[in-house]
Amino acid sequence: MLPMGAVKIQKAFGLVLRDVRTKAGLSQERLALNAGLDRTYISLLERGLRQPTLSTLFQLAEILEVAPATLVARTAAMVQ
Repeated sequence: MLPMGAVKIQKAFGLVLRDVRTKAGLSQERLALNAGLDRTYISLLERGLRQPTLSTLFQLAEILEVAPATLVARTAAMVQ
């Protein structure tokens, strides 16, 4: 079981990921294919049901053409 704060962080990251992905004009499927991930994993991330590893975070950021720090900072801003 995750601490309550971790759940809030996961949900915030999911919202950030969905926002950045849609602004980049990518579907979940396209993002997943480009990242070598399963589309259902992207869906789980966006719904706050999973959290990415650090390497996955970097991989997603590269495909979305944003700095990994941007994803983290936007997530942190939502949690506070």
